[in-house]
Amino acid sequence: MHTEFENYLASQTDLSGETIRHIGSMATMRKLHKNEALLTSGEICRHKVFIINGMLRSYYLRTDGSEHILQFSPQLTWTLDVESYDKQTPSLVNIEAVEKTEVLLWAKPDFDKLLKEIPELKTFSERLIARTIYHNRNRILTILSGTPEERYLEFVNTYPDYLARLPLRMVAAYLGISLKTLTRIRHAQLQREAGIMDK
Repeated sequence: MHTEFENYLASQTDLSGETIRHIGSMATMRKLHKNEALLTSGEICRHKVFIINGMLRSYYLRTDGSEHILQFSPQLTWTLDVESYDKQTPSLVNIEAVEKTEVLLWAKPDFDKLLKEIPELKTFSERLIARTIYHNRNRILTILSGTPEERYLEFVNTYPDYLARLPLRMVAAYLGISLKTLTRIRHAQLQREAGIMDK
């Protein structure tokens, strides 16, 4: 039923096919249009989310109305608002489809039950959490110490296919720089690349 999810979990764990199908059977599928919200600030995050295809973004709005993008979640990744999900309190962030997207949703009580029933799923979930913590730490260090150019280059090297899928304004909001600055950086890089090719 959820072939992409089943193949993903089989490649990441030693869970049996039967167990993987059981996990998948507890989820519901939802299709999102481009720019459609999955979670809106003020709502409680009640689901664990796996992206089958497409891409989501998690962001919050500053008091001046500008966006700060926390992360992009492409196909075959998980996402949620951790604090809202764990504490069942109103979310501070929005989760929205960047493009046409299909997701699997597990209600928190159902996923909590699966974690108790399947120790290996719990171990796998903990590994994902640790990986997210490491990624967020590295991102914070880059934002605090890296120049706008360094942030951009790290983004391009880490996510080489994202530029073709994302509006530049979203890339700028993720990097914490203005669209004008990002445009200048990209223009300078393209000029350098053109100069190298001319030699």
